[in-house]
Amino acid sequence: MLRNDMNPPGASAGPASPNVRQLTSLIDQVSTIIVGKREQVTLSVICLLASGHLLIEDIPGVGKTTLSQALARSLGLSFSRVQFTADLLPSDLIGVSVYERQKEAFVFHPGPVFAQVLLADEINRAGPRTQSALLEAMEERQVTAEGETRPLPSPFFVIATQNPVEQLGTHPLPESQLDRFAMRLSLGYPDAAAERALLTGADRRQSLHDIRPVMGASEWQQWQACLAQVHVSEALLDYLQALLQATRDGRWFAQGLSPRAGLSLLRLARARALVMGRGHVSPEDLQVLWVPGVAHRLQVLSQSGRSAAAQARALLEATPVP
Repeated sequence: MLRNDMNPPGASAGPASPNVRQLTSLIDQVSTIIVGKREQVTLSVICLLASGHLLIEDIPGVGKTTLSQALARSLGLSFSRVQFTADLLPSDLIGVSVYERQKEAFVFHPGPVFAQVLLADEINRAGPRTQSALLEAMEERQVTAEGETRPLPSPFFVIATQNPVEQLGTHPLPESQLDRFAMRLSLGYPDAAAERALLTGADRRQSLHDIRPVMGASEWQQWQACLAQVHVSEALLDYLQALLQATRDGRWFAQGLSPRAGLSLLRLARARALVMGRGHVSPEDLQVLWVPGVAHRLQVLSQSGRSAAAQARALLEATPVP
């Protein structure tokens, strides 16, 4: 159960408190739009609660963009969508200074990155130069344009979608950018019941207009502040370090996880504990988040014959819990 000292102001203790139900209501509402994908919706909320950026990789048409819009609307955050194409320039994303005759000066016109939720749609269709324009924004929550550094809104999230790399016109994301995404998800095809509901129900994009915010930006930031109060035991840290070290010993992967990846995974685990109504991180939190939180950062050995996700899952199963 949640402790009194880790609830946001005005919250009562325990997982049945209104504030804990607030997180459940958020997941419930988004799940009415993204039908049959509650697990992925929950992971998305956990990622944003941990102040992480989210990468959704899948074929076109399975709801990646709709999920991003539903999350932004449910949190009452400003939303901006950029369609990444081969001719997209960094200035199209960040902004540009334009000379205004009335002021007799150049005035900076902010680009779409100055939103609380930025949807980078089909990010891997843009060239490396434009992709790299997001690096500073994702890590520092600021952008530098024309010699001046400008802060981004708070909270600030990037939700990026990408098509499978084997599709035409795609460019692989560089390792430095992949490492800045806290989580990578795949929505996949809906099951038969969910697809029937989509076919016979209202247009889910139209339903987006009916969404009302479950909470505001200030309440969301209060929840984010609670992460620091979620207890992490020494034994849990031992388990996390054992997993991190196993990726670095050369038996499983060509290159191991960075300290940034370890810190990100710990924030995700704390966020999941909050969503589950607990005041402490359990081994289960790490186990559930291990593959979506680290597989995109890892490169398999050429002789393994496995995907990074399968190899990460095998490493997890081979690492005992202290």
